[in-house]
Amino acid sequence: MKFKFLKPIIGAFILLFTISCKVEPESIVYGEDQCSFCRMNIVDKTHAAQFVTKKGKQFKFDAIECLVNDLSEKNEANLSLILVANYGNPGEMIDAKTAMYLISSAIKSPMGANLSAVENSEKINELQQQYSGKTYTWVSLKKHFSNN
Repeated sequence: MKFKFLKPIIGAFILLFTISCKVEPESIVYGEDQCSFCRMNIVDKTHAAQFVTKKGKQFKFDAIECLVNDLSEKNEANLSLILVANYGNPGEMIDAKTAMYLISSAIKSPMGANLSAVENSEKINELQQQYSGKTYTWVSLKKHFSNN
């Protein structure tokens, strides 16, 4: 008889434990959240970034270059998500590993690297034609920043 009352309690506990371990990004609260790397307030919806560890811990950044610099000290295998702002759709976050990047002096970013991201090669070509600059993939971008 005692086990009859324990089953719902155990079930509720398992459900709550499962829900609390969801690994997904939190929305960035622009103007309030601070960059995990440089501690500046995150205000620019076109250059923000974030990553989420496999344990669900959130790290938010005011610029993609802050994200890349912070990741140089971390193991990406421990991360569940790496997201960057889509320059073509401010406020939308896209997968950093599949995004394409442009460094152009015509597009100013919060920390001065002039780095922007878009979702695919077609969009990066349009952005490059409009603003000029050099394009990068995730791998080549990390290599570029490690050489600077």
